Amino acid sequence: MRNVAFLFAGQGAQYVGMGQDLYNNYEKVRDIFDRADNILDYALSDICLNGPSELLNQTENTQPAVYMMGYAIYSILDGNLPKPRMMAGLSLGEYTALTAAGSISFGDGINLVRQRARFMQEAVPLGKGAMAAILGLSTEDVKKCCDLSKSIGTVEAANYNSPGQIVISGEKEAVESACQHAKDLGAKRAILLPVSAPFHCSMLEPAAKRLGEELSNIDIISPNIKIISNVTAKPIAGKKEISKLLTMQVTNPVRWQESMEFAIAEGIDTFIELGPGRTLTNLLKRIDRNIEGYNIEDIESLERVLKEFGC
Repeated sequence: MRNVAFLFAGQGAQYVGMGQDLYNNYEKVRDIFDRADNILDYALSDICLNGPSELLNQTENTQPAVYMMGYAIYSILDGNLPKPRMMAGLSLGEYTALTAAGSISFGDGINLVRQRARFMQEAVPLGKGAMAAILGLSTEDVKKCCDLSKSIGTVEAANYNSPGQIVISGEKEAVESACQHAKDLGAKRAILLPVSAPFHCSMLEPAAKRLGEELSNIDIISPNIKIISNVTAKPIAGKKEISKLLTMQVTNPVRWQESMEFAIAEGIDTFIELGPGRTLTNLLKRIDRNIEGYNIEDIESLERVLKEFGC
């Protein structure tokens, strides 16, 4: 019997038309898209399905759209696949995991991720922050690049994605400086990312404070499935930890590689990514080539996974 974990996509995986064939063929998906529109009081589903991409890629739309799609796919799978032993989500995907595990209601979750996006965007003036992916350097060398650039401004590790793939975040000039140091140290690539804010770094402390206030006003219960925290790379102990960890997540690095290594050490042998794209499935292959990974983002990938599991 397989030991399964569900993974939920994060920001950056979105594309116009994501979920279209699922929306056309599953009433559950249509219901969730309609609920999102009603809760947010604007046509998020139309932006998701029809664009334009400039509107979908605005952080305040991206985060609830990816959350909505991940949860819609989960609603189809619930009861049709073996119950996962664990769940995890990359950054905003952690909210989708918590909703799937019954900790946060769908309504609270989609409102939270929209507010979270707005708080993040407003914390740093547009153009002041940046993020970059550093490929082919060790954790120690990336830290050295950041240390060498701190006299210019804030720059910190933001995502530990997989061996040799670390994302840095901070003030634009400092991030650009760290990229140059990375190239000097032999990085395969050091690429500025097309993002509108420096996520997962200390510059977002004002956003974390505002999000913490929002979290204090919602009902949260303990998850019914183990959820691996981005902040600790370990399962969330209970409901009292959730608000604290989600608040910390805004300014702390996402420890994705460690999270997946923890799940594998706990016996997980099959991971299923829910949401747009294959980002997490591809990262998984870099972490451990022997682990089975699948993604579900449309009818074709859904049917492939259901067939694989004999459903």
